[in-house]
Amino acid sequence: MHVSETVATLREVVLMPRDIGPVLPETVGPHDDVVVLLHGFFASAGVFRPMKERLVCETGVHVSSFTHAPGAGVERIAQSLARLVARIPDGCRIHLVGHSLGGLVARWYVQELGGYRRVAQTISLGSPFGGTERARPFRFLVGADLCRTSPLLSRLRSRAHEHDVPHTSIVGDADTMVVPAESAIFPRGDVHVLPGRGHNSLLFDPASISHVTERVRRFKERVAVVAKR
Repeated sequence: MHVSETVATLREVVLMPRDIGPVLPETVGPHDDVVVLLHGFFASAGVFRPMKERLVCETGVHVSSFTHAPGAGVERIAQSLARLVARIPDGCRIHLVGHSLGGLVARWYVQELGGYRRVAQTISLGSPFGGTERARPFRFLVGADLCRTSPLLSRLRSRAHEHDVPHTSIVGDADTMVVPAESAIFPRGDVHVLPGRGHNSLLFDPASISHVTERVRRFKERVAVVAKR
């Protein structure tokens, strides 16, 4: 368990120099599916490379991403997300996938910035919706948004059911960054708990990536069935 988390962390370090700038699909059509990947604290969009490859290979979606600077708060990153989404053609079905801090950004965009009009679903991997005790040392950066008493997180939870955008929480029961573990569960939607997986392992673990891929595939299949009627 500890070995796999160490390997995952090293893998993050290797991938972090990748995909620093905004990545936008070049040939996206008005009815295509676009997955936007949102990374966590002290990371970059490059950490999603393995997940991106499987999403494209197994579902045929377009993938978009951007990298935000360490210390940018949830609201500021969500505004960057809004600008990115504005560059994606209207009519596209947008799926937001966020690891850690990125999952909070996804729901803030949906619930507070009008993203519910564009977003088909949100998926979080180890996102501390209930806050985490590990945020205390980083209060001078983004920790204020992530602490257990954060007004921002309280607002996210209280408005979870105001818009009909489905959510999936993917949780690692060995996650030592989101403490307590139940903080990673959003107040609505499905929950998948992966035994023995740590915080960074959720980015690379085959089961974790399979859950994300399957959620996107199912949505595409439902839309296809409706379109044929």
